[in-house]
Amino acid sequence: MTDTTTQTTKLIESYYAAFNDGNPQGMLDLLTEDVAHDINQGRRETGRAAFATFLDHMNVYYRERLTDIVVLASADGSRAAAEFVVHGEYLKTDPGLPEAAGQRYVLPAGAFFEVRDGKIGRVTNYYNLQDWMAQVGA
Repeated sequence: MTDTTTQTTKLIESYYAAFNDGNPQGMLDLLTEDVAHDINQGRRETGRAAFATFLDHMNVYYRERLTDIVVLASADGSRAAAEFVVHGEYLKTDPGLPEAAGQRYVLPAGAFFEVRDGKIGRVTNYYNLQDWMAQVGA
């Protein structure tokens, strides 16, 4: 493994450690100012401020913890991918989604990253929305 591969792997692992620690500022500190965020089956948002708003939204409606995290990075460290399992609880009804009643869910998920200057420049998340909907009783 090259130094750049190791650095990128550690960057992504730090991002997910901050997530699991409930530390949104720790996550934001690892992003470029102009980070591109591709929301699962949704739109692309740009910028650290938009990402912060997204995290605030998620923390109101969901409580999640990630396990079985595996990170792979390209030889030059410019790209990475992660696979993990989301263990969550649906806390409050998210507008446009089924009614929340504390339902628990477990979902396999993944993400793709671009890395620039030692920070995350793009996060693209994927999970099966239909599986989530079935688990919360939609």
